[in-house]
Amino acid sequence: MATEAKYSIVREVGRGSYGVVYEAIVNQTRSKVAVKRMHCNVPENVELALQEFWALQSIQKQHENVIQLEECILQYGQVFQPISHRYRKSDSHLLLIETCLKGRRCMDPKAACFLWFVMEFCDGGNMNEYLLSRSPDAQLNNSFMRQLSNAVAFLHRNQIVHRDLKSDNILISHGQGSPIVKVADFGLSKVCQGKGSVNQHRFSSACGSNFYMAPEVWEGHYTAKADIFALGIIFWAMVERITFRDGDTEKELLGIYVCQGKELIPLGEALLENPNMKLQIPLKNKKSMPEDLCKLLRDMLAFNPKERLDAFQLEVRIRQISYGKKRQRSDS
Repeated sequence: MATEAKYSIVREVGRGSYGVVYEAIVNQTRSKVAVKRMHCNVPENVELALQEFWALQSIQKQHENVIQLEECILQYGQVFQPISHRYRKSDSHLLLIETCLKGRRCMDPKAACFLWFVMEFCDGGNMNEYLLSRSPDAQLNNSFMRQLSNAVAFLHRNQIVHRDLKSDNILISHGQGSPIVKVADFGLSKVCQGKGSVNQHRFSSACGSNFYMAPEVWEGHYTAKADIFALGIIFWAMVERITFRDGDTEKELLGIYVCQGKELIPLGEALLENPNMKLQIPLKNKKSMPEDLCKLLRDMLAFNPKERLDAFQLEVRIRQISYGKKRQRSDS
């Protein structure tokens, strides 16, 4: 990136199988940005990069609670080629596939080939780290639930299904005051083509993170309502601070599970094995949740997707719950 001197890398802030995320500076304005570098060395990596690009560039309007893509840059060796937002989906697809795999890769297969996503910088880290470093706060939880509900409804209105919602993929920005959540990491997302509601599109490839996957995702036949199940897991775990330890990273993560002996079974998988299982909400303290929030979570985590809320119903219901709202004093 430094070849063009448009950005200066400051430090690495995250790393995973998808690539590496850096904090960077725009040299001309000195403003901070986040830069994700994805290695386009195999078709699977290119597909992840394409999904992220298609999802973020397909959004015509910006939303406060969805991460904003500033620009996308293709690196081949020491050459950096910006990919314009003005490309149609088919054009950008051909450009990336031909450049990364067919054309230049064949000419010099040893040359580095990366896709760089330049996005807005979030100074609060991810939601998992943010919440676990603080004492439980019902008003903050309520704010995060409303923001996330609005974000997912916005994505679904724009025909985008995220398919990997989890607290690690939600970033926090402090903005001008209260913390703002930003849904990020669209590598597994799908942009639905054609007319009709996003809930009418069906998917068959099981993907996502085990502890957030809906029962039907485990079976490989699901719709956009799988995003609502994942949000239900996030909301429940956030309110009661229910965590598990990730076996690969040893990180403590917010999530819901069922214990079978010493084994932790993801809730979606457990419901698939026993669809009649009654969810014990709340799990820890009956005083931690009002009944309307318990009912909302049950409606988000329904085994049958037809009985589960969609994003637009959730957006309305979340504004009606009493949890986390300031009580008005009586004048009597």
